Amino acid sequence: MRKKLIAGLLTVTLAASLLTGCGKKDTGTDEKEMFKIGVNQLVTHAALDASYQGFIDALKEAGYEDGKNIKIDYQNANNDQSTANTIATKLVNDGNDLILAIATQSALACANATTDIPILITAVTDPAGSGLVSSNEAPGGNVTGTSDLNPVTDQIALLTKLLPTAKNIAILYCSSESNSKIQVELATAAAEDAGLTVQEASVSNSNEIQQVVQSLVGKVDAIYAPTDNTIASGMPTVAQIANENNLPVICGEAGMVDAGGLATYGIDYYELGKLTGAQAVKIIKGETETAAMPIEYLSIDKLTLTINEEVAAKLGVTIPDDLKAE
Repeated sequence: MRKKLIAGLLTVTLAASLLTGCGKKDTGTDEKEMFKIGVNQLVTHAALDASYQGFIDALKEAGYEDGKNIKIDYQNANNDQSTANTIATKLVNDGNDLILAIATQSALACANATTDIPILITAVTDPAGSGLVSSNEAPGGNVTGTSDLNPVTDQIALLTKLLPTAKNIAILYCSSESNSKIQVELATAAAEDAGLTVQEASVSNSNEIQQVVQSLVGKVDAIYAPTDNTIASGMPTVAQIANENNLPVICGEAGMVDAGGLATYGIDYYELGKLTGAQAVKIIKGETETAAMPIEYLSIDKLTLTINEEVAAKLGVTIPDDLKAE
């Protein structure tokens, strides 16, 4: 009789356990069952912030929301490479299912930290040139994503159109950013083709920006600043010195123009982030793997002309009618 009672209790307990397990699975709210995404953003500035927001919004549009069915761990390295490396290690050790790396230095940190966890990168100019993937067309590993390669030639053409008397220009960038070096090469070639004389003006960190920009006053007619994270985060300093000394700055992206630059013709980083978010959705759903996903670029219709009219008026720059119309 006792044996039968124990057997009966075991049967009831097992059934209750199975029912509890099924109920837990159906809710989809248990943290262990959430798809975990770790984010390593290099630094805070308008372009990178916009790309992150676009990524989040693309996930929401696809039905994935932080705390509901995905868990997002956002980290910011404050433009420090060692911090980016530490964050990358943390995201790997925490067992994230996917890592989003925003900007080249953060992407390199994450790629060095794992070859197993899928990594999506964004705001990286040339992933292959930076050693992140085998090729932009066929990444071949655990890293893929989107590129923010700018229409550098068009930006130099914009400079010559807004500043037709300019002869000598400086290219302002951070020497430790591989994404900037690629843009410097492209800009130099485009500027020389346009008949401009080019001077490189590099900084090794944000503390050198003021001194370097001040050294350009009276030596060049304009500054070209590509999508360099150090310069972008220090753009208020660049703009203050340049605008006070009647030195126009053509920028690599719109956030830098908003911070005091003259103009740009470039990509929309929010849309770039959304493009990366769409890639993440495919990975979450198991529809594809990073090795088979080529690096993606925004289509030409996503490029935008941005002119800071207040700065143009201060510098005495006349905006041509066709640019006003655009």
